[in-house]
Amino acid sequence: MRIMGLDVGSKTVGVAISDPFGWTAQGIETIKIDEEAGEFGFSRLRQLIEDYQVEKIVIGLPKNMNNTEGPRAEASRHYGDMAIELFDLPVFYQDERLTTQQSERFLIEAADVSRKKRKKVIDKLAAVLILQNYLDSHSH
Repeated sequence: MRIMGLDVGSKTVGVAISDPFGWTAQGIETIKIDEEAGEFGFSRLRQLIEDYQVEKIVIGLPKNMNNTEGPRAEASRHYGDMAIELFDLPVFYQDERLTTQQSERFLIEAADVSRKKRKKVIDKLAAVLILQNYLDSHSH
């Protein structure tokens, strides 16, 4: 069973997919979207869901540090509601506090990636961290 992890922003959606056993997450791509224009990248998402035979979606929930939910968390839940309706798959939410910062720190320290290149992969890496955190917390 493959699980898809999503890091939903207002301009991009980072996508990660689990291996068939649900042990590890791999970054797949970053889908460009335009939240304001109502363009959410669902046709590309549908293609990836079919290609990888995804059975479950995990969406990062950007909570505030005091555990409250703000406008970005509401936007992520709205995205999840639309995904449930369109794909008829279960959607779960994973606390994503600090995953983008973790991604950036990793790219700077471990990979020494330039700022320009970081912008291209940061959402995909954040999706990997969201999904990996979910997999780790739900492994048997």
